[in-house]
Amino acid sequence: MEKKAKIEINNLTKAFYKKQSSVTALDDISLSIEEGEFVCIVGPSGCGKTTLLRILAGLEQPSIGDFEIRSVQEGRPLQSMVFQERGVIPWLTVKENVAFGLKMRKLPKNVIQERTDYYLKKTGLDRFAHLYPKELSGGMKQRVSIARAFANDPEILLMDEPFAALDEQNKFILQEELLSIWSETKKTVLFITHSIDEALLLSDRILLMSAQPGKIIQQVKIDTPRPRTIEDIRKDPILAEQFVDIWNHLQDEVQQSRKENR
Repeated sequence: MEKKAKIEINNLTKAFYKKQSSVTALDDISLSIEEGEFVCIVGPSGCGKTTLLRILAGLEQPSIGDFEIRSVQEGRPLQSMVFQERGVIPWLTVKENVAFGLKMRKLPKNVIQERTDYYLKKTGLDRFAHLYPKELSGGMKQRVSIARAFANDPEILLMDEPFAALDEQNKFILQEELLSIWSETKKTVLFITHSIDEALLLSDRILLMSAQPGKIIQQVKIDTPRPRTIEDIRKDPILAEQFVDIWNHLQDEVQQSRKENR
């Protein structure tokens, strides 16, 4: 029997209309993502990466085409989205933020307590549980966002450049934590990044998008076993070659976009 994809996108196009003009953000996207697959999307700025995630999250509607996210367990949320910023609720403590989705679902108190405590500890936030977001660094706030998303146990996780604003050391720590949690849960993850290094470190597969209007123009399968390091990307001949190919793709798309906008 043929295995069905977790996410199936069919001929999806998204246009934004303003007065007498329109802008096509996404053009005829067709894509399958398997259950438990970690997929990164890489493309030039303005290519529609975030728009695609917002459509999958139900925050935007496609203009043409459709998509399906196949649910396997009734009662679980279908998806959670982790943004680059704005991911924490300022008037709630760290613990209350992590527990927020569980409380909204009205789960039993013991379940909320158990899951919240587990992901606080898993992300190194247990010592900061009673602090408020204003008392946290940017990296700590992103830990809160990640802990809340996993604690809520969605079927898929949509991540929009969650580490882009962090320094390299915090970014690397959170990448490791994310992969550690993902290796336990095997959630389906769709992750946007501008960093080729990050995509090569994290993903099973990388989708390369064109400049606006965004299309999937190439897919890169990452077969190098995890864990991977920056040193692996520099020294492993396969990863190094993939880095250069993706770099050249981005350069070509940026140059093409500049020519068209002159």
